[in-house]
Amino acid sequence: MEERERVAERFETHRSRLHAVAYRMLGSSGEAEDAVQETWLRLARAEVGQIDNLGGWLTTVLSRICLDALRVRASRREELVGDGSSDDADLGQDVDPEREAVLVDSVGRALLVMMDRLGPDERVAFVLHDLFAVPFDEIAPIVRRTTPTTKKLASRARQRVQGASSVPAPELARHRHLVEAFLAASRAGDLEAILTVLAPDVVRRADPAALPSGRAREVRGARTVAEEIAVFGANARFAAPALVGGDVGIVVAPYGRLRAALVVTVDGDRIAAYELVADPERLRALELAVLDG
Repeated sequence: MEERERVAERFETHRSRLHAVAYRMLGSSGEAEDAVQETWLRLARAEVGQIDNLGGWLTTVLSRICLDALRVRASRREELVGDGSSDDADLGQDVDPEREAVLVDSVGRALLVMMDRLGPDERVAFVLHDLFAVPFDEIAPIVRRTTPTTKKLASRARQRVQGASSVPAPELARHRHLVEAFLAASRAGDLEAILTVLAPDVVRRADPAALPSGRAREVRGARTVAEEIAVFGANARFAAPALVGGDVGIVVAPYGRLRAALVVTVDGDRIAAYELVADPERLRALELAVLDG
């Protein structure tokens, strides 16, 4: 019993880091907790005296558990393509909204969205190397690839996450300022602040999937659009700026899972139009990436 207690104490010193790694790999605090618990169970069955580097051993075991979970998730999504099913079950039934919000903010909502678009091996390689500085020669056995191939996995993931802007840097910074002001005003339901960032003849378009029954697919005019946002802008709390099609837009992602994206058009110093995309096929086709800084 004393030996088991000593092992448990040593494990607890690694728990918070293990959860951080698992959360970034899986994007769900519940699934991350399950992965950490499974790692503990495997440690409890192992010959601890033969483990030279406990932290490295735990990270390896946890990563393999997460990789298996990601592969199962990817397989399930492939099976569901085209049948109208949702992957909301991935979010878990016992989500603590406050804790999940803290975790999402700690990682970055847009980054979670981009990582969710990576293949399982890409995501594991990216998280371990780029976010936790694990050397490639330690990652390679986890994904069962050579070290050079593992480097390519992480590089490909990095390129997909970071993307590339289609507008010059000064213009991108101006667009970002506008979009961030738009989001802040939308979250606050501040009608006058929303009006300050909208062009007088602004146009809002939306997929039917993004709209409650009875709302028009297209709305014109700053006052009409702003009033709609002020009333229905609650989802702005799940939104974050991101590169959408190479320019600054918005992703709407409860618990870090993409549900909609806003393609924003800027004219001068105002938002001239935006389109709310929520159709699953259109969302998959959008080029999305995180914004630097």
